[in-house]
Amino acid sequence: MEQTQPAQTGWKVWWQLLRPHTLTASFVPVLIGTALAIPHTGIHLPLFTAMLIASILIQAATNMFNEYYDYKRGLDTAESVGIGGAIVRYGIAPKTVMVLAVSFCAVAVLLGVYICMESSWWLATVGSICIAVGYLYTGGPWPIAYTPFGELVSGLFMGVILIQIAFFIQTGTLTFPSLLTSVPTAILVGAILMANNIRDREGDQRSGRRTLAILLGHDGAVRFLTGMFISAYLWVLLLMVVGIAPVWLLLVFLSLPKAFQASKAFHGKSKNTEMVSAMKATAQLNTIFGFLLALGLFLGYTLS
Repeated sequence: MEQTQPAQTGWKVWWQLLRPHTLTASFVPVLIGTALAIPHTGIHLPLFTAMLIASILIQAATNMFNEYYDYKRGLDTAESVGIGGAIVRYGIAPKTVMVLAVSFCAVAVLLGVYICMESSWWLATVGSICIAVGYLYTGGPWPIAYTPFGELVSGLFMGVILIQIAFFIQTGTLTFPSLLTSVPTAILVGAILMANNIRDREGDQRSGRRTLAILLGHDGAVRFLTGMFISAYLWVLLLMVVGIAPVWLLLVFLSLPKAFQASKAFHGKSKNTEMVSAMKATAQLNTIFGFLLALGLFLGYTLS
């Protein structure tokens, strides 16, 4: 494919390749899972740090697999919105992107070995599945990203499972309350992908994808996204009403303006360039909501 810009190797190119606005989906669940462990045990900081770095590395590798395979399938061009652009804009060799992605996974595996040594070797299987899903999201013969199940898979693995791993390595157990508390985060992680798919709906449809946003249409997908936001907040209220979570979780409602901003920014938009701000607001909502949720858990458990 002909490059539209001369090759660049500045740090900004590599930083964009990581798609930093998506990395919130990796570190926020680790914070929440660790905060959930506070009533049960003292926090093992080296384990927390290893888990945090490994999660970020796997998410970054997933983004690079995405960059590589979208290029190979001819989906990315220099005009594409929301991509890292290292290959099509800045001339970075596709092989370099793939090698970097595999290297990130390798480092994550080494960190995983340490985590298993300090907790349980059963996590080796779970971690391997997480890495495989990261690859199969856009790699392999049947990419998950091309189906209506992307939001469900990303929410399950980057929300529920990641929180449970972070909780388990601190406590050595799993609990029903920790599982229920992970649901709002899973919803908002899925919302990041939904927002991305709404923005890219027309291009994805031309390329043969069948994402949920394509099946619902623009207006239906925006309504679905709004429903995801509402469900996350209602779930937090339910957790407090039934006594599973402390009332400090009311802090998450400070993020409501960002939810309104993200939803409103999609309405009446037809061009993907017009929806970039809405996609960013959705990612920011996940970050703010997640931090406030973790803070609410921390305050609720330490001040009670």
